[in-house]
Amino acid sequence: MEETAILERIKGVILGRAKSDITEVIPTSRFTEDLSMDSLDQVELVLALEEAFSVTITDEEAEGLKTVQDAVDFIKVKVD
Repeated sequence: MEETAILERIKGVILGRAKSDITEVIPTSRFTEDLSMDSLDQVELVLALEEAFSVTITDEEAEGLKTVQDAVDFIKVKVD
């Protein structure tokens, strides 16, 4: 799957779950600091990404996902 397609799908997942008024999600957006996600939001995001991309993300792998680009890179490896 192409990286831009992965990014767009991840953006859709994030925007669909956003509690705050997020107008722009960019690759350098940090889940906690920039997108105002707490730990529960991040768990729900991981579950949504697993469903959206038909992948499994372990707790250890999820801990490494700090930015949107981290998620893109992770998913790209999992689906290729």
